[in-house]
Amino acid sequence: MSPPTSSVSLITEPAQLVRLCAEIANEPFYAFDTEFHTEKTYRPNLALIQLGWADQIALIDPLALDPSPLGEIFAGPGIGVAHAADQDLEVLAASCGAAPSQVFDTQIVAGFLGQSTPSLVRLVDQVLGVSLSKTDQLSDWLLRPLPASQLDYAANDVRYLLELREALTSKLQANGRLEWALEECAATFATLREPVDPSRAWWKVSDVRRVTGRGRGIAQEVAAWRERRASALNRPRRSVLPDLAIVTIAQRSPKTRHDLESLRGVDPRYLAKGASSEILDAVERGRHLGGADLNLPPEPPGDKASAVTVGVCAAVARHIAITLSIDPSLLATRVDISQLVLGMPSRLDSGWRLEMAGTPLRRLLEGATSLAFSDEGDMVLEDRVATSPTPTL
Repeated sequence: MSPPTSSVSLITEPAQLVRLCAEIANEPFYAFDTEFHTEKTYRPNLALIQLGWADQIALIDPLALDPSPLGEIFAGPGIGVAHAADQDLEVLAASCGAAPSQVFDTQIVAGFLGQSTPSLVRLVDQVLGVSLSKTDQLSDWLLRPLPASQLDYAANDVRYLLELREALTSKLQANGRLEWALEECAATFATLREPVDPSRAWWKVSDVRRVTGRGRGIAQEVAAWRERRASALNRPRRSVLPDLAIVTIAQRSPKTRHDLESLRGVDPRYLAKGASSEILDAVERGRHLGGADLNLPPEPPGDKASAVTVGVCAAVARHIAITLSIDPSLLATRVDISQLVLGMPSRLDSGWRLEMAGTPLRRLLEGATSLAFSDEGDMVLEDRVATSPTPTL
């Protein structure tokens, strides 16, 4: 299939952006994507915004102008079409003051057709029969001027999204799953990710589960210090202090700079410009942290639920998903199932998941059905027949 005819514009002047916003304001659907870097900064460094609508594509350069007028488009009634939009939405919200409020995510939607988190390149190839280039995938998008090859690559990221939406919508309407897909998109993007709470930053430190006792308070305070410092300097966390250093500091509880320098993972460059004294202050606070001030991570439900019960239910859920040609990870995760087994709130309690998996699994757990296999070896859930108790002799 040849690429659709599209006029591509590079937007570098505020007046151009004003005209663009006026033109796209009444479009029912528009495609969007972004290019950004996170390697050298704490916050994503936005380099380009791509928009597609009707037969037009616009590449907005946020290094040349303030992209915030796009916030009115994103907050409007139009539906944004994107692929794996999670990070794009966060970046747009930060740079434009708003992110698309209604999103049709082609990666999520493809899961209802049996595809497991496909890339855009793969999905466009399979659904539309178009091969897209990956050549500029890892290019430096902060370079100026952008070469023609990168501009073409960026345009292709939105060029086929509206056509892809139509094709996926048609397939989902045919099998009666369009409402499920739209419901899932709405639920996924109902709220953007909240800013990191510094007191919880230690939850994501590698190998932090090896830290016990008072070391947990130290890990909490040192990781919180790192989070605040990385944010203030707009530098990656690992360049402020690596995870290994946080774990060893928490385990050894250093009291002097010499103690710090002797620890594995603590390079002198991490201690410059007053950082060593700030880290030692954090260690001291953490050493005395306890009670309500110690923000412990929630215990995974899988640690409490019977592994056998969860395993059986996971197998049933996977069988249901495969039978329905739905991505199994989209239908139910092990966390979803563990929560259901424990009677905790679960995604399987509502919406399309309740009908497809929540109700059958709950009936199995309650003993209303039993697991069996057909003559062909397929897994089936059978209603149990109540029998009279055997009389006691």
